[in-house]
Amino acid sequence: MKLFSRIIFLLLALFLSLFQIHGQDEILNGDTIIEPPKRINLLIKERVLKERSTLEISEKDVRKKLDSTHSFGILKDNYFITGNSLNKQINVDNADVKYQISFRQRLSNSYLPFNTFVFISYTQKSFWNIYKKSSPFRDTNFNPGIGFGRYLISEDNNYMGSIFLQLEHESNGKDSLNSRSWDFASISGKYYFNDRLFFRAKAWLPLFLLMEDTNTDLLTYKGYGNISVDYRTKNERWWFTANITPRRNVITMNTTLSAAFQVSKKFNQYLFFEFYNGRGDSLLEYKEYDLKLRIGMCIKPDFFSVF
Repeated sequence: MKLFSRIIFLLLALFLSLFQIHGQDEILNGDTIIEPPKRINLLIKERVLKERSTLEISEKDVRKKLDSTHSFGILKDNYFITGNSLNKQINVDNADVKYQISFRQRLSNSYLPFNTFVFISYTQKSFWNIYKKSSPFRDTNFNPGIGFGRYLISEDNNYMGSIFLQLEHESNGKDSLNSRSWDFASISGKYYFNDRLFFRAKAWLPLFLLMEDTNTDLLTYKGYGNISVDYRTKNERWWFTANITPRRNVITMNTTLSAAFQVSKKFNQYLFFEFYNGRGDSLLEYKEYDLKLRIGMCIKPDFFSVF
């Protein structure tokens, strides 16, 4: 009973501490707006036309307005969720807490060669055996990165998405036989189909010379990239994501499905459900099959963030 009370207290404390946090980016000269890409493009043009006598809007104008968004913000979902394996008995060995912290910082505007900008990113994902005695952390994965980004702007000067090229490192900070570490180059991007649907894709190329001897077969289980689709309902309360990581055998691909319900339109907190089916979610146990359903709270990035 004491353990259950502690879990409820932790979840409540997390929710209350996040209640004043907003995840939206600021668009257009510091005004906080959450608009679909089409409406953002209209607002960009409206603002530019007020500053100029000509009716022509250039790609430079669009990039300048996109550069005016917050340089620091949320990258991936920031969540605190708990659950149990669906293919195993419910007990302290199979249940855990999983949480993720993820953010990014743009270091420059898009005035570098090829109209790119520099940014850094950091994601930390932890697996916490909170139901066991002394509540040990089973594994924590650290993923810093640095790279270049570029806005995707159409011929008629409308913002359509972004593309990124990065150098990344991922490790679990352990030593000896439990050490898991690799370095890789990645290319990723996102593309908006419409106001409620966007597509993401990412591929990575490992730098084999820097991989640990204890996980040289990591990519057999983790795959070489992933694709995902994000959809938000018209009333903007539900956000659904499907992420698929193909492996050598397509049938055994890693799949992550999530559903998030916005608790209040005034705040950026979501009731969050995650279903994971596959291998490689945890670096320490990347070979082990994982089938888990977890529930908790999540802070999500702006749906129309350039990242």
